[in-house]
Amino acid sequence: MRNTSFASMHCSLAQSLEVIGDWWTPLVLRDLYLGLNRFDEFVTDLGISRNLLTDRLTTLMNGGLVVRTPYQDNPVRYTYALTEAGRELIPILMALTAWGDRWATPPAGQPLHFTHTTCGHRTTPTVTCSECGDPLTAADVSPSPGPGGRTAPGTALIATALTDLGR
Repeated sequence: MRNTSFASMHCSLAQSLEVIGDWWTPLVLRDLYLGLNRFDEFVTDLGISRNLLTDRLTTLMNGGLVVRTPYQDNPVRYTYALTEAGRELIPILMALTAWGDRWATPPAGQPLHFTHTTCGHRTTPTVTCSECGDPLTAADVSPSPGPGGRTAPGTALIATALTDLGR
C-alpha cells in the first residue's frame, strides 16, 4: 500500500508517480505490453494478490493508462489494454529495464532483449534528445523553470537551487 500521496505536489514527476509510483504498477504495465491482458494472467505471472491487483488496475484506469473491456457476461470478466498514454510510458519502462540490465542484472543474466522492428537490430533503449537524437545524460542537460514553475511543495528547488547553480 502507498504511504504517501503526491497529488498536491506541483511537479510533473510527482504527478506521474501518483499514477505509477508503486512496485507493482510498472510490472503490470510491462505484462500488458508483453501481451498478457486478463486478470488471472497477471495474478499467475506476478504472484500478486487479487486485492492488490484490483487496486493497481483501478489506479491505472483512473489515470488513463489502461482500459478494460468485458469479454464474458456471466460472471463478468474483462480484458485490459494500454491506452495511448500507457503505450507512451513503455519506452520509459524499457529504458529503466536497460538500466537494470546494466546496474542490477539478475544472476542468470538479462531476462529480456529488445529488437527495433523498424531496422531489425537488437537495441538497448536509451533516452535521447528530441532535437538532435544524442543520448541524454545528467551531465549534459540543464534544467530550467517551465511556464508552470513556481515555489510549491515538490518544486521548491526550481526557484532556489537552479538559481544557485547559475542555471
